[in-house]
Amino acid sequence: MKAKLQTGGILLLASVLLNFPAASAQVASHAPTVFNSVSTTASAVASNRPVARVNGTVLTETDLLREEYAIFPYARQHNGAIPPPMEPQIRSGAMKMIIFEELVYQEAQRRKMVIPAVKLQRAEAAFRQQFDTPQEYNALLQSEFHGSQKMLRSKIERSLLIEALLKSEIDGKSTVSLAEARAYYLKNSTQFQYPESFTFQTISVIPPGKASPQQLKEAAKRAQDALKQAQATKTDEEFGLLAEKISEDDYRVMMGEHKPIPRDQLAPEVVKALLAMKPGDISNLIQVGQFYTIIRLKEHTPAGKMKFETVKIQVLKQLQQNKTNQLRSALDKKLKQNAKIEEL
Repeated sequence: MKAKLQTGGILLLASVLLNFPAASAQVASHAPTVFNSVSTTASAVASNRPVARVNGTVLTETDLLREEYAIFPYARQHNGAIPPPMEPQIRSGAMKMIIFEELVYQEAQRRKMVIPAVKLQRAEAAFRQQFDTPQEYNALLQSEFHGSQKMLRSKIERSLLIEALLKSEIDGKSTVSLAEARAYYLKNSTQFQYPESFTFQTISVIPPGKASPQQLKEAAKRAQDALKQAQATKTDEEFGLLAEKISEDDYRVMMGEHKPIPRDQLAPEVVKALLAMKPGDISNLIQVGQFYTIIRLKEHTPAGKMKFETVKIQVLKQLQQNKTNQLRSALDKKLKQNAKIEEL
């Protein structure tokens, strides 16, 4: 069977985002498929043992396990095992997910929502196409649905009803306009400021931690030799190849290149040298403590603020995600108001 049982959104439930006690207290997000097949090992452990009851409908250990895999799919690569430190948070999050989905499904039924026959047929056909052979499909049908096409169809229909209601109540109401994004950008300008920074390459000579006078003398000589070679380079590539060959700092494996570093994170001696350089310049020896470094400046970026055009897509996505989270949480709260929920 292929790695995913998903088909471009046809069988994909709309994302379900609920707060659950994760390590970073973030909002959990995943898009469960209409059917997540559990591994053979996990299937043997999972059962129809009830784990929750929602307005009389029983949710089972198998339902919970599938949801855990949706949250932490890497478990499939380890015979269904979830790392013990993560298991309580993932299980708690999965429990909230399956309860929420069941509440949404029951609400769709209460509203007498209907999936058009043509859409259901397409979804069934798409689901079958996820399997490499008819034998794989039939094996799953037997193991998970007792060979019943009707049970499978019901599962697919349930998924589509959940998706339809969530699109109506959340996706359709979470659109963010460009004007809203711009207003957020203007109101929260400090979020889009960046500090003065430098991008550069280094070749360093580093004597031992408790170097003797002789070792310090040898390091100074190596540094002078390195400077002569560095000053003979003409391009960042030549400088980088030399760094790989003779530099004694960890950046030698990256051709001596440092990603943009804010000014306030650099030693004063280094900042002083960098401020006197233009891109492409190579510094003299810079001594910081007992070690020496040679710098080739690539870019000096003054402090500034990102333009709205640069960040507007990022802002739109973030605001839409925030609105989605708020709408989903509100829907969850509303559906739970008069529901009878028992965790068993």
